[in-house]
Amino acid sequence: MYSRTSLIAGLSATAMLATAFAAPVFAGSRDKAFFEQVAGSWSGRGEIVAGKYKGTKFNCDLTGDSSPEKTVGIKLDGFCRVGVFKQPMSALISQAGSTYKGKFLDGAAGKGMDITSGQVKGNKVVVGINRQKLNGAMVASLDDANTMNITISVKVEDRMIPVIGMSLNRDLDTIAVGSIK
Repeated sequence: MYSRTSLIAGLSATAMLATAFAAPVFAGSRDKAFFEQVAGSWSGRGEIVAGKYKGTKFNCDLTGDSSPEKTVGIKLDGFCRVGVFKQPMSALISQAGSTYKGKFLDGAAGKGMDITSGQVKGNKVVVGINRQKLNGAMVASLDDANTMNITISVKVEDRMIPVIGMSLNRDLDTIAVGSIK
């Protein structure tokens, strides 16, 4: 099985990244605007709400930037902490035809997860996630310009069970401010 830190890291990265990716090609400018809105520095707390590690709390510091491939999407870097343990986070999400594809950490072939589908609707994104026999979804919604809530659920038989909840706030200290003349 996977360690608690690896599980939290993978799912947390999935959550944040999924926040920035997904949708049909015809909605390209709307999707691009959404990704631009979630770019920047975010930090916040989360909790595993189901399963073996239920009740485990963690903190994440993540930074999103435009996709280096010059496509609609996002590149994410940062880390999540559980106590004194710190797990690096990374993800890359890019438009692929009428949907989005990507990976968290090194993808499902390694210790991470693959993003297999997605769609942006208004201030919310829903993406499909996969790792071997584990299938699920991440829903990320912007409550306002500086607050994002994320829920990661996994499919058990024919039901989606929420396993991680997270609330991130924009790190306002990293935003550049112009001088007053």
